[in-house]
Amino acid sequence: MEKIIMTAPAKINLMLDVTGRRGDGYHTLDTVMQSISLCDTVKISRNRSGAVTVDCTDKSVPYGELAKKNIVFKAAMAFYGFTGISDIGLHISIEKNIPSNAGLGGGSSDGAAVISGMNKLYGTELSDGQLCGIGAKVGADVPFCITGGTMICSGIGEIMSPATPLKDCFIVIGKGSGGISTAEAYEKIDRLELSERFNYLLYDGTPNSLKKTGGNIFEAVTENQDVSKIKKICADNGAEYSAMSGSGSAVFGLFRRQKEAVDCSLCLKEQNFFSEVCKPLPYGARSV
Repeated sequence: MEKIIMTAPAKINLMLDVTGRRGDGYHTLDTVMQSISLCDTVKISRNRSGAVTVDCTDKSVPYGELAKKNIVFKAAMAFYGFTGISDIGLHISIEKNIPSNAGLGGGSSDGAAVISGMNKLYGTELSDGQLCGIGAKVGADVPFCITGGTMICSGIGEIMSPATPLKDCFIVIGKGSGGISTAEAYEKIDRLELSERFNYLLYDGTPNSLKKTGGNIFEAVTENQDVSKIKKICADNGAEYSAMSGSGSAVFGLFRRQKEAVDCSLCLKEQNFFSEVCKPLPYGARSV
């Protein structure tokens, strides 16, 4: 096999709490993550260049001479390192549909797509556990983006257990023009008194249970005014639940009826927000 095309689904955090900080600087957390149908497309081609090259439709994403800063480059090199493959030569082309700096895991999902895709491309037949082990070295959300579906994640995100799938619904994603730096968001979290505020054990796949879990701790430290505006638009259009995803700045709203979701998305677009209507997915990165 010389080339493969992978879909890289975005994720949302149905709930998210930061519970502490490790000595190495990584933060520990409790979260319920859900894959959604908003996806990047990642094309991976083998060659004999002796290098890993990257291009991307979103010019804010590192590519070309800056490719070594891109998570997909790091994912490819981690895969080569783990497998011991010495015949290096790969070109990765990313079609971005997932907004950057949004808390939707776009970069992590692209990295997951590269790891899973290379496993097929090189016929290495690594297990999901081995793929996730590679992914954990690249980024905290990468293991989830490899497996996908609905998962309770703890530790730095690498400890995963299946959760009740999100009940059939329509998901509206909304995002303003500004992004939120994950590093800056965690710096603000560090100034808070960390404790277990939210209880993921209350989650049972329904919006009502999400209201009981407590939401997303990053909403307590965000200064992005678009977050509250988008949440209000979702509520005004009939969302059963809405919250910021990850460290932001994207917000998701859960709707029972498609018409309500479509109307909400149109309303967001009329106010110049990015918006898409999505569905929950039971899987992560996979080949087309």
